[in-house]
Parts: sequence; C-alpha cells; structure tokens
Amino acid sequence: MKNFYFVLAIVICFSLKSMSQPKKYKIHTLAFYNFENLFDTINDPFTRDDEWTPSGLQQWNTKKYNQKLANLSRALAEIGTTENSNAPTIIGCSEIENRTVLEDLVKQSLIINKDYGIIHYDSPDKRGIDVALLYQKQYFKPTSYVNIPLLIYNKKFKEKTKSITNQTAEDELETFAHDERIYTRDQLLVTGFLENEEVHIIVNHWPSRSGGEKKSAPLRELAAALNRKIMDSLQRINPDAKIITLGDLNDGPFNNSVKKTLNAKAKKSEVQPLGIFNPYEEMANKGLGTIAYRDSWDIFDQILMTHSLIQNDFKQFQFWKAGIFNPPFLIQNSGPYKGYPKRHSNTEIGFSDHFPVYIYLIKETK
Repeated sequence: MKNFYFVLAIVICFSLKSMSQPKKYKIHTLAFYNFENLFDTINDPFTRDDEWTPSGLQQWNTKKYNQKLANLSRALAEIGTTENSNAPTIIGCSEIENRTVLEDLVKQSLIINKDYGIIHYDSPDKRGIDVALLYQKQYFKPTSYVNIPLLIYNKKFKEKTKSITNQTAEDELETFAHDERIYTRDQLLVTGFLENEEVHIIVNHWPSRSGGEKKSAPLRELAAALNRKIMDSLQRINPDAKIITLGDLNDGPFNNSVKKTLNAKAKKSEVQPLGIFNPYEEMANKGLGTIAYRDSWDIFDQILMTHSLIQNDFKQFQFWKAGIFNPPFLIQNSGPYKGYPKRHSNTEIGFSDHFPVYIYLIKETK
C-alpha cells in the first residue's frame, strides 16, 4: 500500500509539472491582399493599361510607382505580427499587372530579407490584371502550380446577365465575337510543402459586380463552382487534403456563391469531412469589413479552408485564428472617405481600397 501511494504521488507530481509547462507551437501566417492597380509605368499595347502610364489619366510615373511599392511592402511586412513576428509565409495577391511589378515589390527594403518567391501567370483579363502567389522560400516549397481558366460564354448567360459585358465599369468583362467567351481572371492552384506538410492553395479574383450585384451574380457563382470543382478533384485523390482557397471574391460570406455554391460554414462543428470552413462569416456578423461602398462594409476578401485544417490535432499544422489587417496607417483619416481603406488619390499615393486578410496555422513542437 505504501508503494502504491508513492507511485501515485510521483504520477501526480509529473502531471502537475506537465500541466504547468505551456505548450510551444510553430506558427505561419498566410495572407491575401488586393493590391488595387499595381501597374508599372510602361504602356502594354495588348491590354487596357493606358490610364496607368505617365501620359494617362493617373499620370502614373516612376515616383508614384515606387511610393506604391514602398507602401505595399510596409503593409506586407506587418500583416499578422501581433501573434507572429515574421511576415506572412504565403501571400495571395490580386490586381497586379505582370511579374515585373512583383519582382520590384519583393526587392523593397522592408521585405527583401524574406526572400519571397513568385508564382504568376498572365490572365486573359482585358486590363491585364492577374493573381499571383508570393512565398518565403525558406518555409514553403512549391511542387506544382497551374492557372485554371474560368470558362464562361456570353450566349448561355445573356438572359441572366442582360449583356453584362456591355457595361463600362473599371474591370468590365470582355467577350470576343468569334467565341463569345467572357474573359476574366484565372484561378491559380499551387501545391507545395509548408515545412514537411503538403498544402494546396487556390488564389482567386472572381468577376466584379459590374452592372450590379444581381446581374453579375451568376458569374461569381460560376467562379465558385470552378473553385469547388478544383477542391473536389484534390479531395478525390486525398480526402484529407489540406486546401486553402483565398482571394477577392467580390462577394461577401452570405452571398450564394459562398454560402450555397461553396457551401461554406461559419462554425467548425457544422463542417462535414469534405466541407469548407469560413472564419470570415462570423466577422461579417459583427459588422467588420475589408471594403466599403457608400458607408456600407462587406468582406469580399476571404480565406476559406477544408475540414482537414480544423481538426485541432496540433501534431500537424492546423487553423488557429483569422483576422483583418486594418491598422491606422491603412485607414483614411480625413475627408469624405474617413475610415475607409486608404487608396490612391489625386493628392496622395495610398495602399489599396481593400484591407488585407490573414490566418494563422500552428503546430505543436516537441
């Protein structure tokens, strides 16, 4: 009996000691940022970039371009640093003109030491704006990547969209007579290893609300359907595939493209084994936003993930929490747009009309 109590005392002692020692975790930040018109100053004869040239409407010159790069690099360097001192390991980005602007961006003094790699394809968007992925080479090793076109044909959807392609909004969609295809951004699929764990990332910039939300909604629902198809194909190969889809969806968490087509859930407990979790729905319920229009906020910029990333088994990388990065320096502090994201104006080179979003992935260390 004495031996029993001695062993029990040792067990209790070690249990209390282990309970008193906080667990340690590796942490990586993943982010998305719409750079809003990150154009160089050179006129591209094959795209409609004339506005963003020295002689164009914006009088876009080298000084302004360099200031834009410096501003964006400041934001990228600080995203998520409240919980992780390192800048984001992986950054999805949109509204970039070409690979050159990304090469100039990653050389900025505030982030050059992060040694970001670039994955980029030119898209068929009429203004030449694309999506891309930046990644810290030290932590993420791409194994494959492909741009997947969003194939939409005007003839089939003319009744629903009422010839949406005839609108004149900034990023209107475009068709060509020989095939009546509606040209918009591709979806970029990147597969690689975050440290030693395979992760799939889809970078999106879905069709705009040109012509109105309702008229253009079918186009974003088709973008969501393509997104879901990509995820399904990955999950057929591996039901436990870790998939993150992020981007400017031009729809909020409650729109049909996200809630019905993707079938994204706001609560982890509601996500089925092959389902999708959207941490930004809860933020939208609280009135938070990444973009404002006529004093109304919405969360167009979102990061969603499959069931395999919300298991709370921290022996492998799992989702911890999400955020919207909106420090004071990214916010307009005066004028009619006070409180909005600080974008480019006639008097000041800003950042973007969107706030960036981010998530943390963590893994318990031994």
